[in-house]
Amino acid sequence: MSSPDISVVICVYTEDRWQDILAAVSSVRAQSLPALETLLVVDHNAILLDRLSREYKETAAVRVLANAGPRGLSAGRNTGIAVAHGEIIAFLDDDAVAERDWLRHFASGYADPRVMAVGGRTMPIWASGRRPAWFPEEFDWVVGCTYKGLPPGRVQVRNVLGGNASFRRTAFDAAGGFATGIGRDGDKRPLGCEETELCIRLTRARPDAILLIDDRAVIHHRVPEPREHFAYFRTRAYAEGLSKALVARSVGADKGLESERRYTTRVLPAGVARGLRDALLARPGGAGRAGAIVAGVLTAAGGYVLGSVRARRGGGTFTVAEIENGTESGPGREAAAGRGHEGGAGR
Repeated sequence: MSSPDISVVICVYTEDRWQDILAAVSSVRAQSLPALETLLVVDHNAILLDRLSREYKETAAVRVLANAGPRGLSAGRNTGIAVAHGEIIAFLDDDAVAERDWLRHFASGYADPRVMAVGGRTMPIWASGRRPAWFPEEFDWVVGCTYKGLPPGRVQVRNVLGGNASFRRTAFDAAGGFATGIGRDGDKRPLGCEETELCIRLTRARPDAILLIDDRAVIHHRVPEPREHFAYFRTRAYAEGLSKALVARSVGADKGLESERRYTTRVLPAGVARGLRDALLARPGGAGRAGAIVAGVLTAAGGYVLGSVRARRGGGTFTVAEIENGTESGPGREAAAGRGHEGGAGR
């Protein structure tokens, strides 16, 4: 059986990540299973668009295009989906590099026609050279990476993680694109959950759909120095609570918080216990990790409560784009989560 054609979409927005962008593209071009094309979608940055267009003007397999929708990660991804030619569309963060067999492992997951999405494992590259002693692995989603508590191997999941994921094109035909108003939109607050909302919407549209994570599909994600500090950890946890409230308001708490219940009742208590044990054994960072887990849970819960109140009062509309080959067809359908707009990004 031949492997499916795969288009890779990398959304970019700032020249500050120039070297990271070049490294991301190089890692795609070095894949053991070649991508059909790499699409660089530039988010409302004319200077970066021009610079990348000149950089890759002689490279037929790399296309540079402008985000055709509103500012933000979701609209950028939808722009890439609309023009992609591949049967499978994969997404890679602009500050990450993929291991050589990344696409090969994605492709193998689609042997079953019921599989609509395959995600991978994202490993942190800490700017300081090592994980901060206080930073719990259970909260690696804070920095866009795979967190402790996800099952190993190739397993069925509720949702894949957006920076290292792939979908069948037909998944977007069934469910529409990423919702604008959830993903990153230039807001300084790092909100998120756009891929969670999409995956839940997909399995509602296609109840037979299977979504997988294959931990052999590995990328390495750069964590800048400011994100190694507790201030960012706390801000990101609070933003996650706000985002989860918006998703739960749209798809219902049962599905919107399904994975989070296991995470908070089993994974996190075990992490606190390990941290306290390490503290008793005088191992570095044990007390800090236990404290960070407790603080992260309380902060996220606070964000969720506030986000729920805002949603009930009419805050937090997001729009699902209808995507057709070659174009994003109009504003799409509005999700029933109130009025207003909350932006962000994350897991």
